Amino acid sequence: MSHFSTIKTQITKKPALLEALELLQYNVVENVELENPLDHDHKKWQVDISINNEIGFRWNGQEYELVADLETWSQPFPPERFIEKVRQQYARMTIHNKVKEEGWQVAEEWEMDDNSIELTVTRWN
Repeated sequence: MSHFSTIKTQITKKPALLEALELLQYNVVENVELENPLDHDHKKWQVDISINNEIGFRWNGQEYELVADLETWSQPFPPERFIEKVRQQYARMTIHNKVKEEGWQVAEEWEMDDNSIELTVTRWN
């Protein structure tokens, strides 16, 4: 029997999560009920953010957790790699937002061969 599972993400800021998913070119919809047609109990999960009505993120009181049916996962990479990619873009957006909030500007940004990201920020006094 197929069913939804949840995975912790350490993601706490919804705006940065939305920006990260958009950077990864996902179409997101907010406040959706996910339903797995293969689940014989027809359990529905309310999620704060949904991707293609098959992957969601819901607030558990401390962080957003991934909600998905891991048995019917249709992404071209495993769930762990998906979360890793989302977390990287989430960190990027969190830093961009904090830099802007502190009065700095991102002058340059590079994605390195090892998939790390380097930023150069500047501020005029």
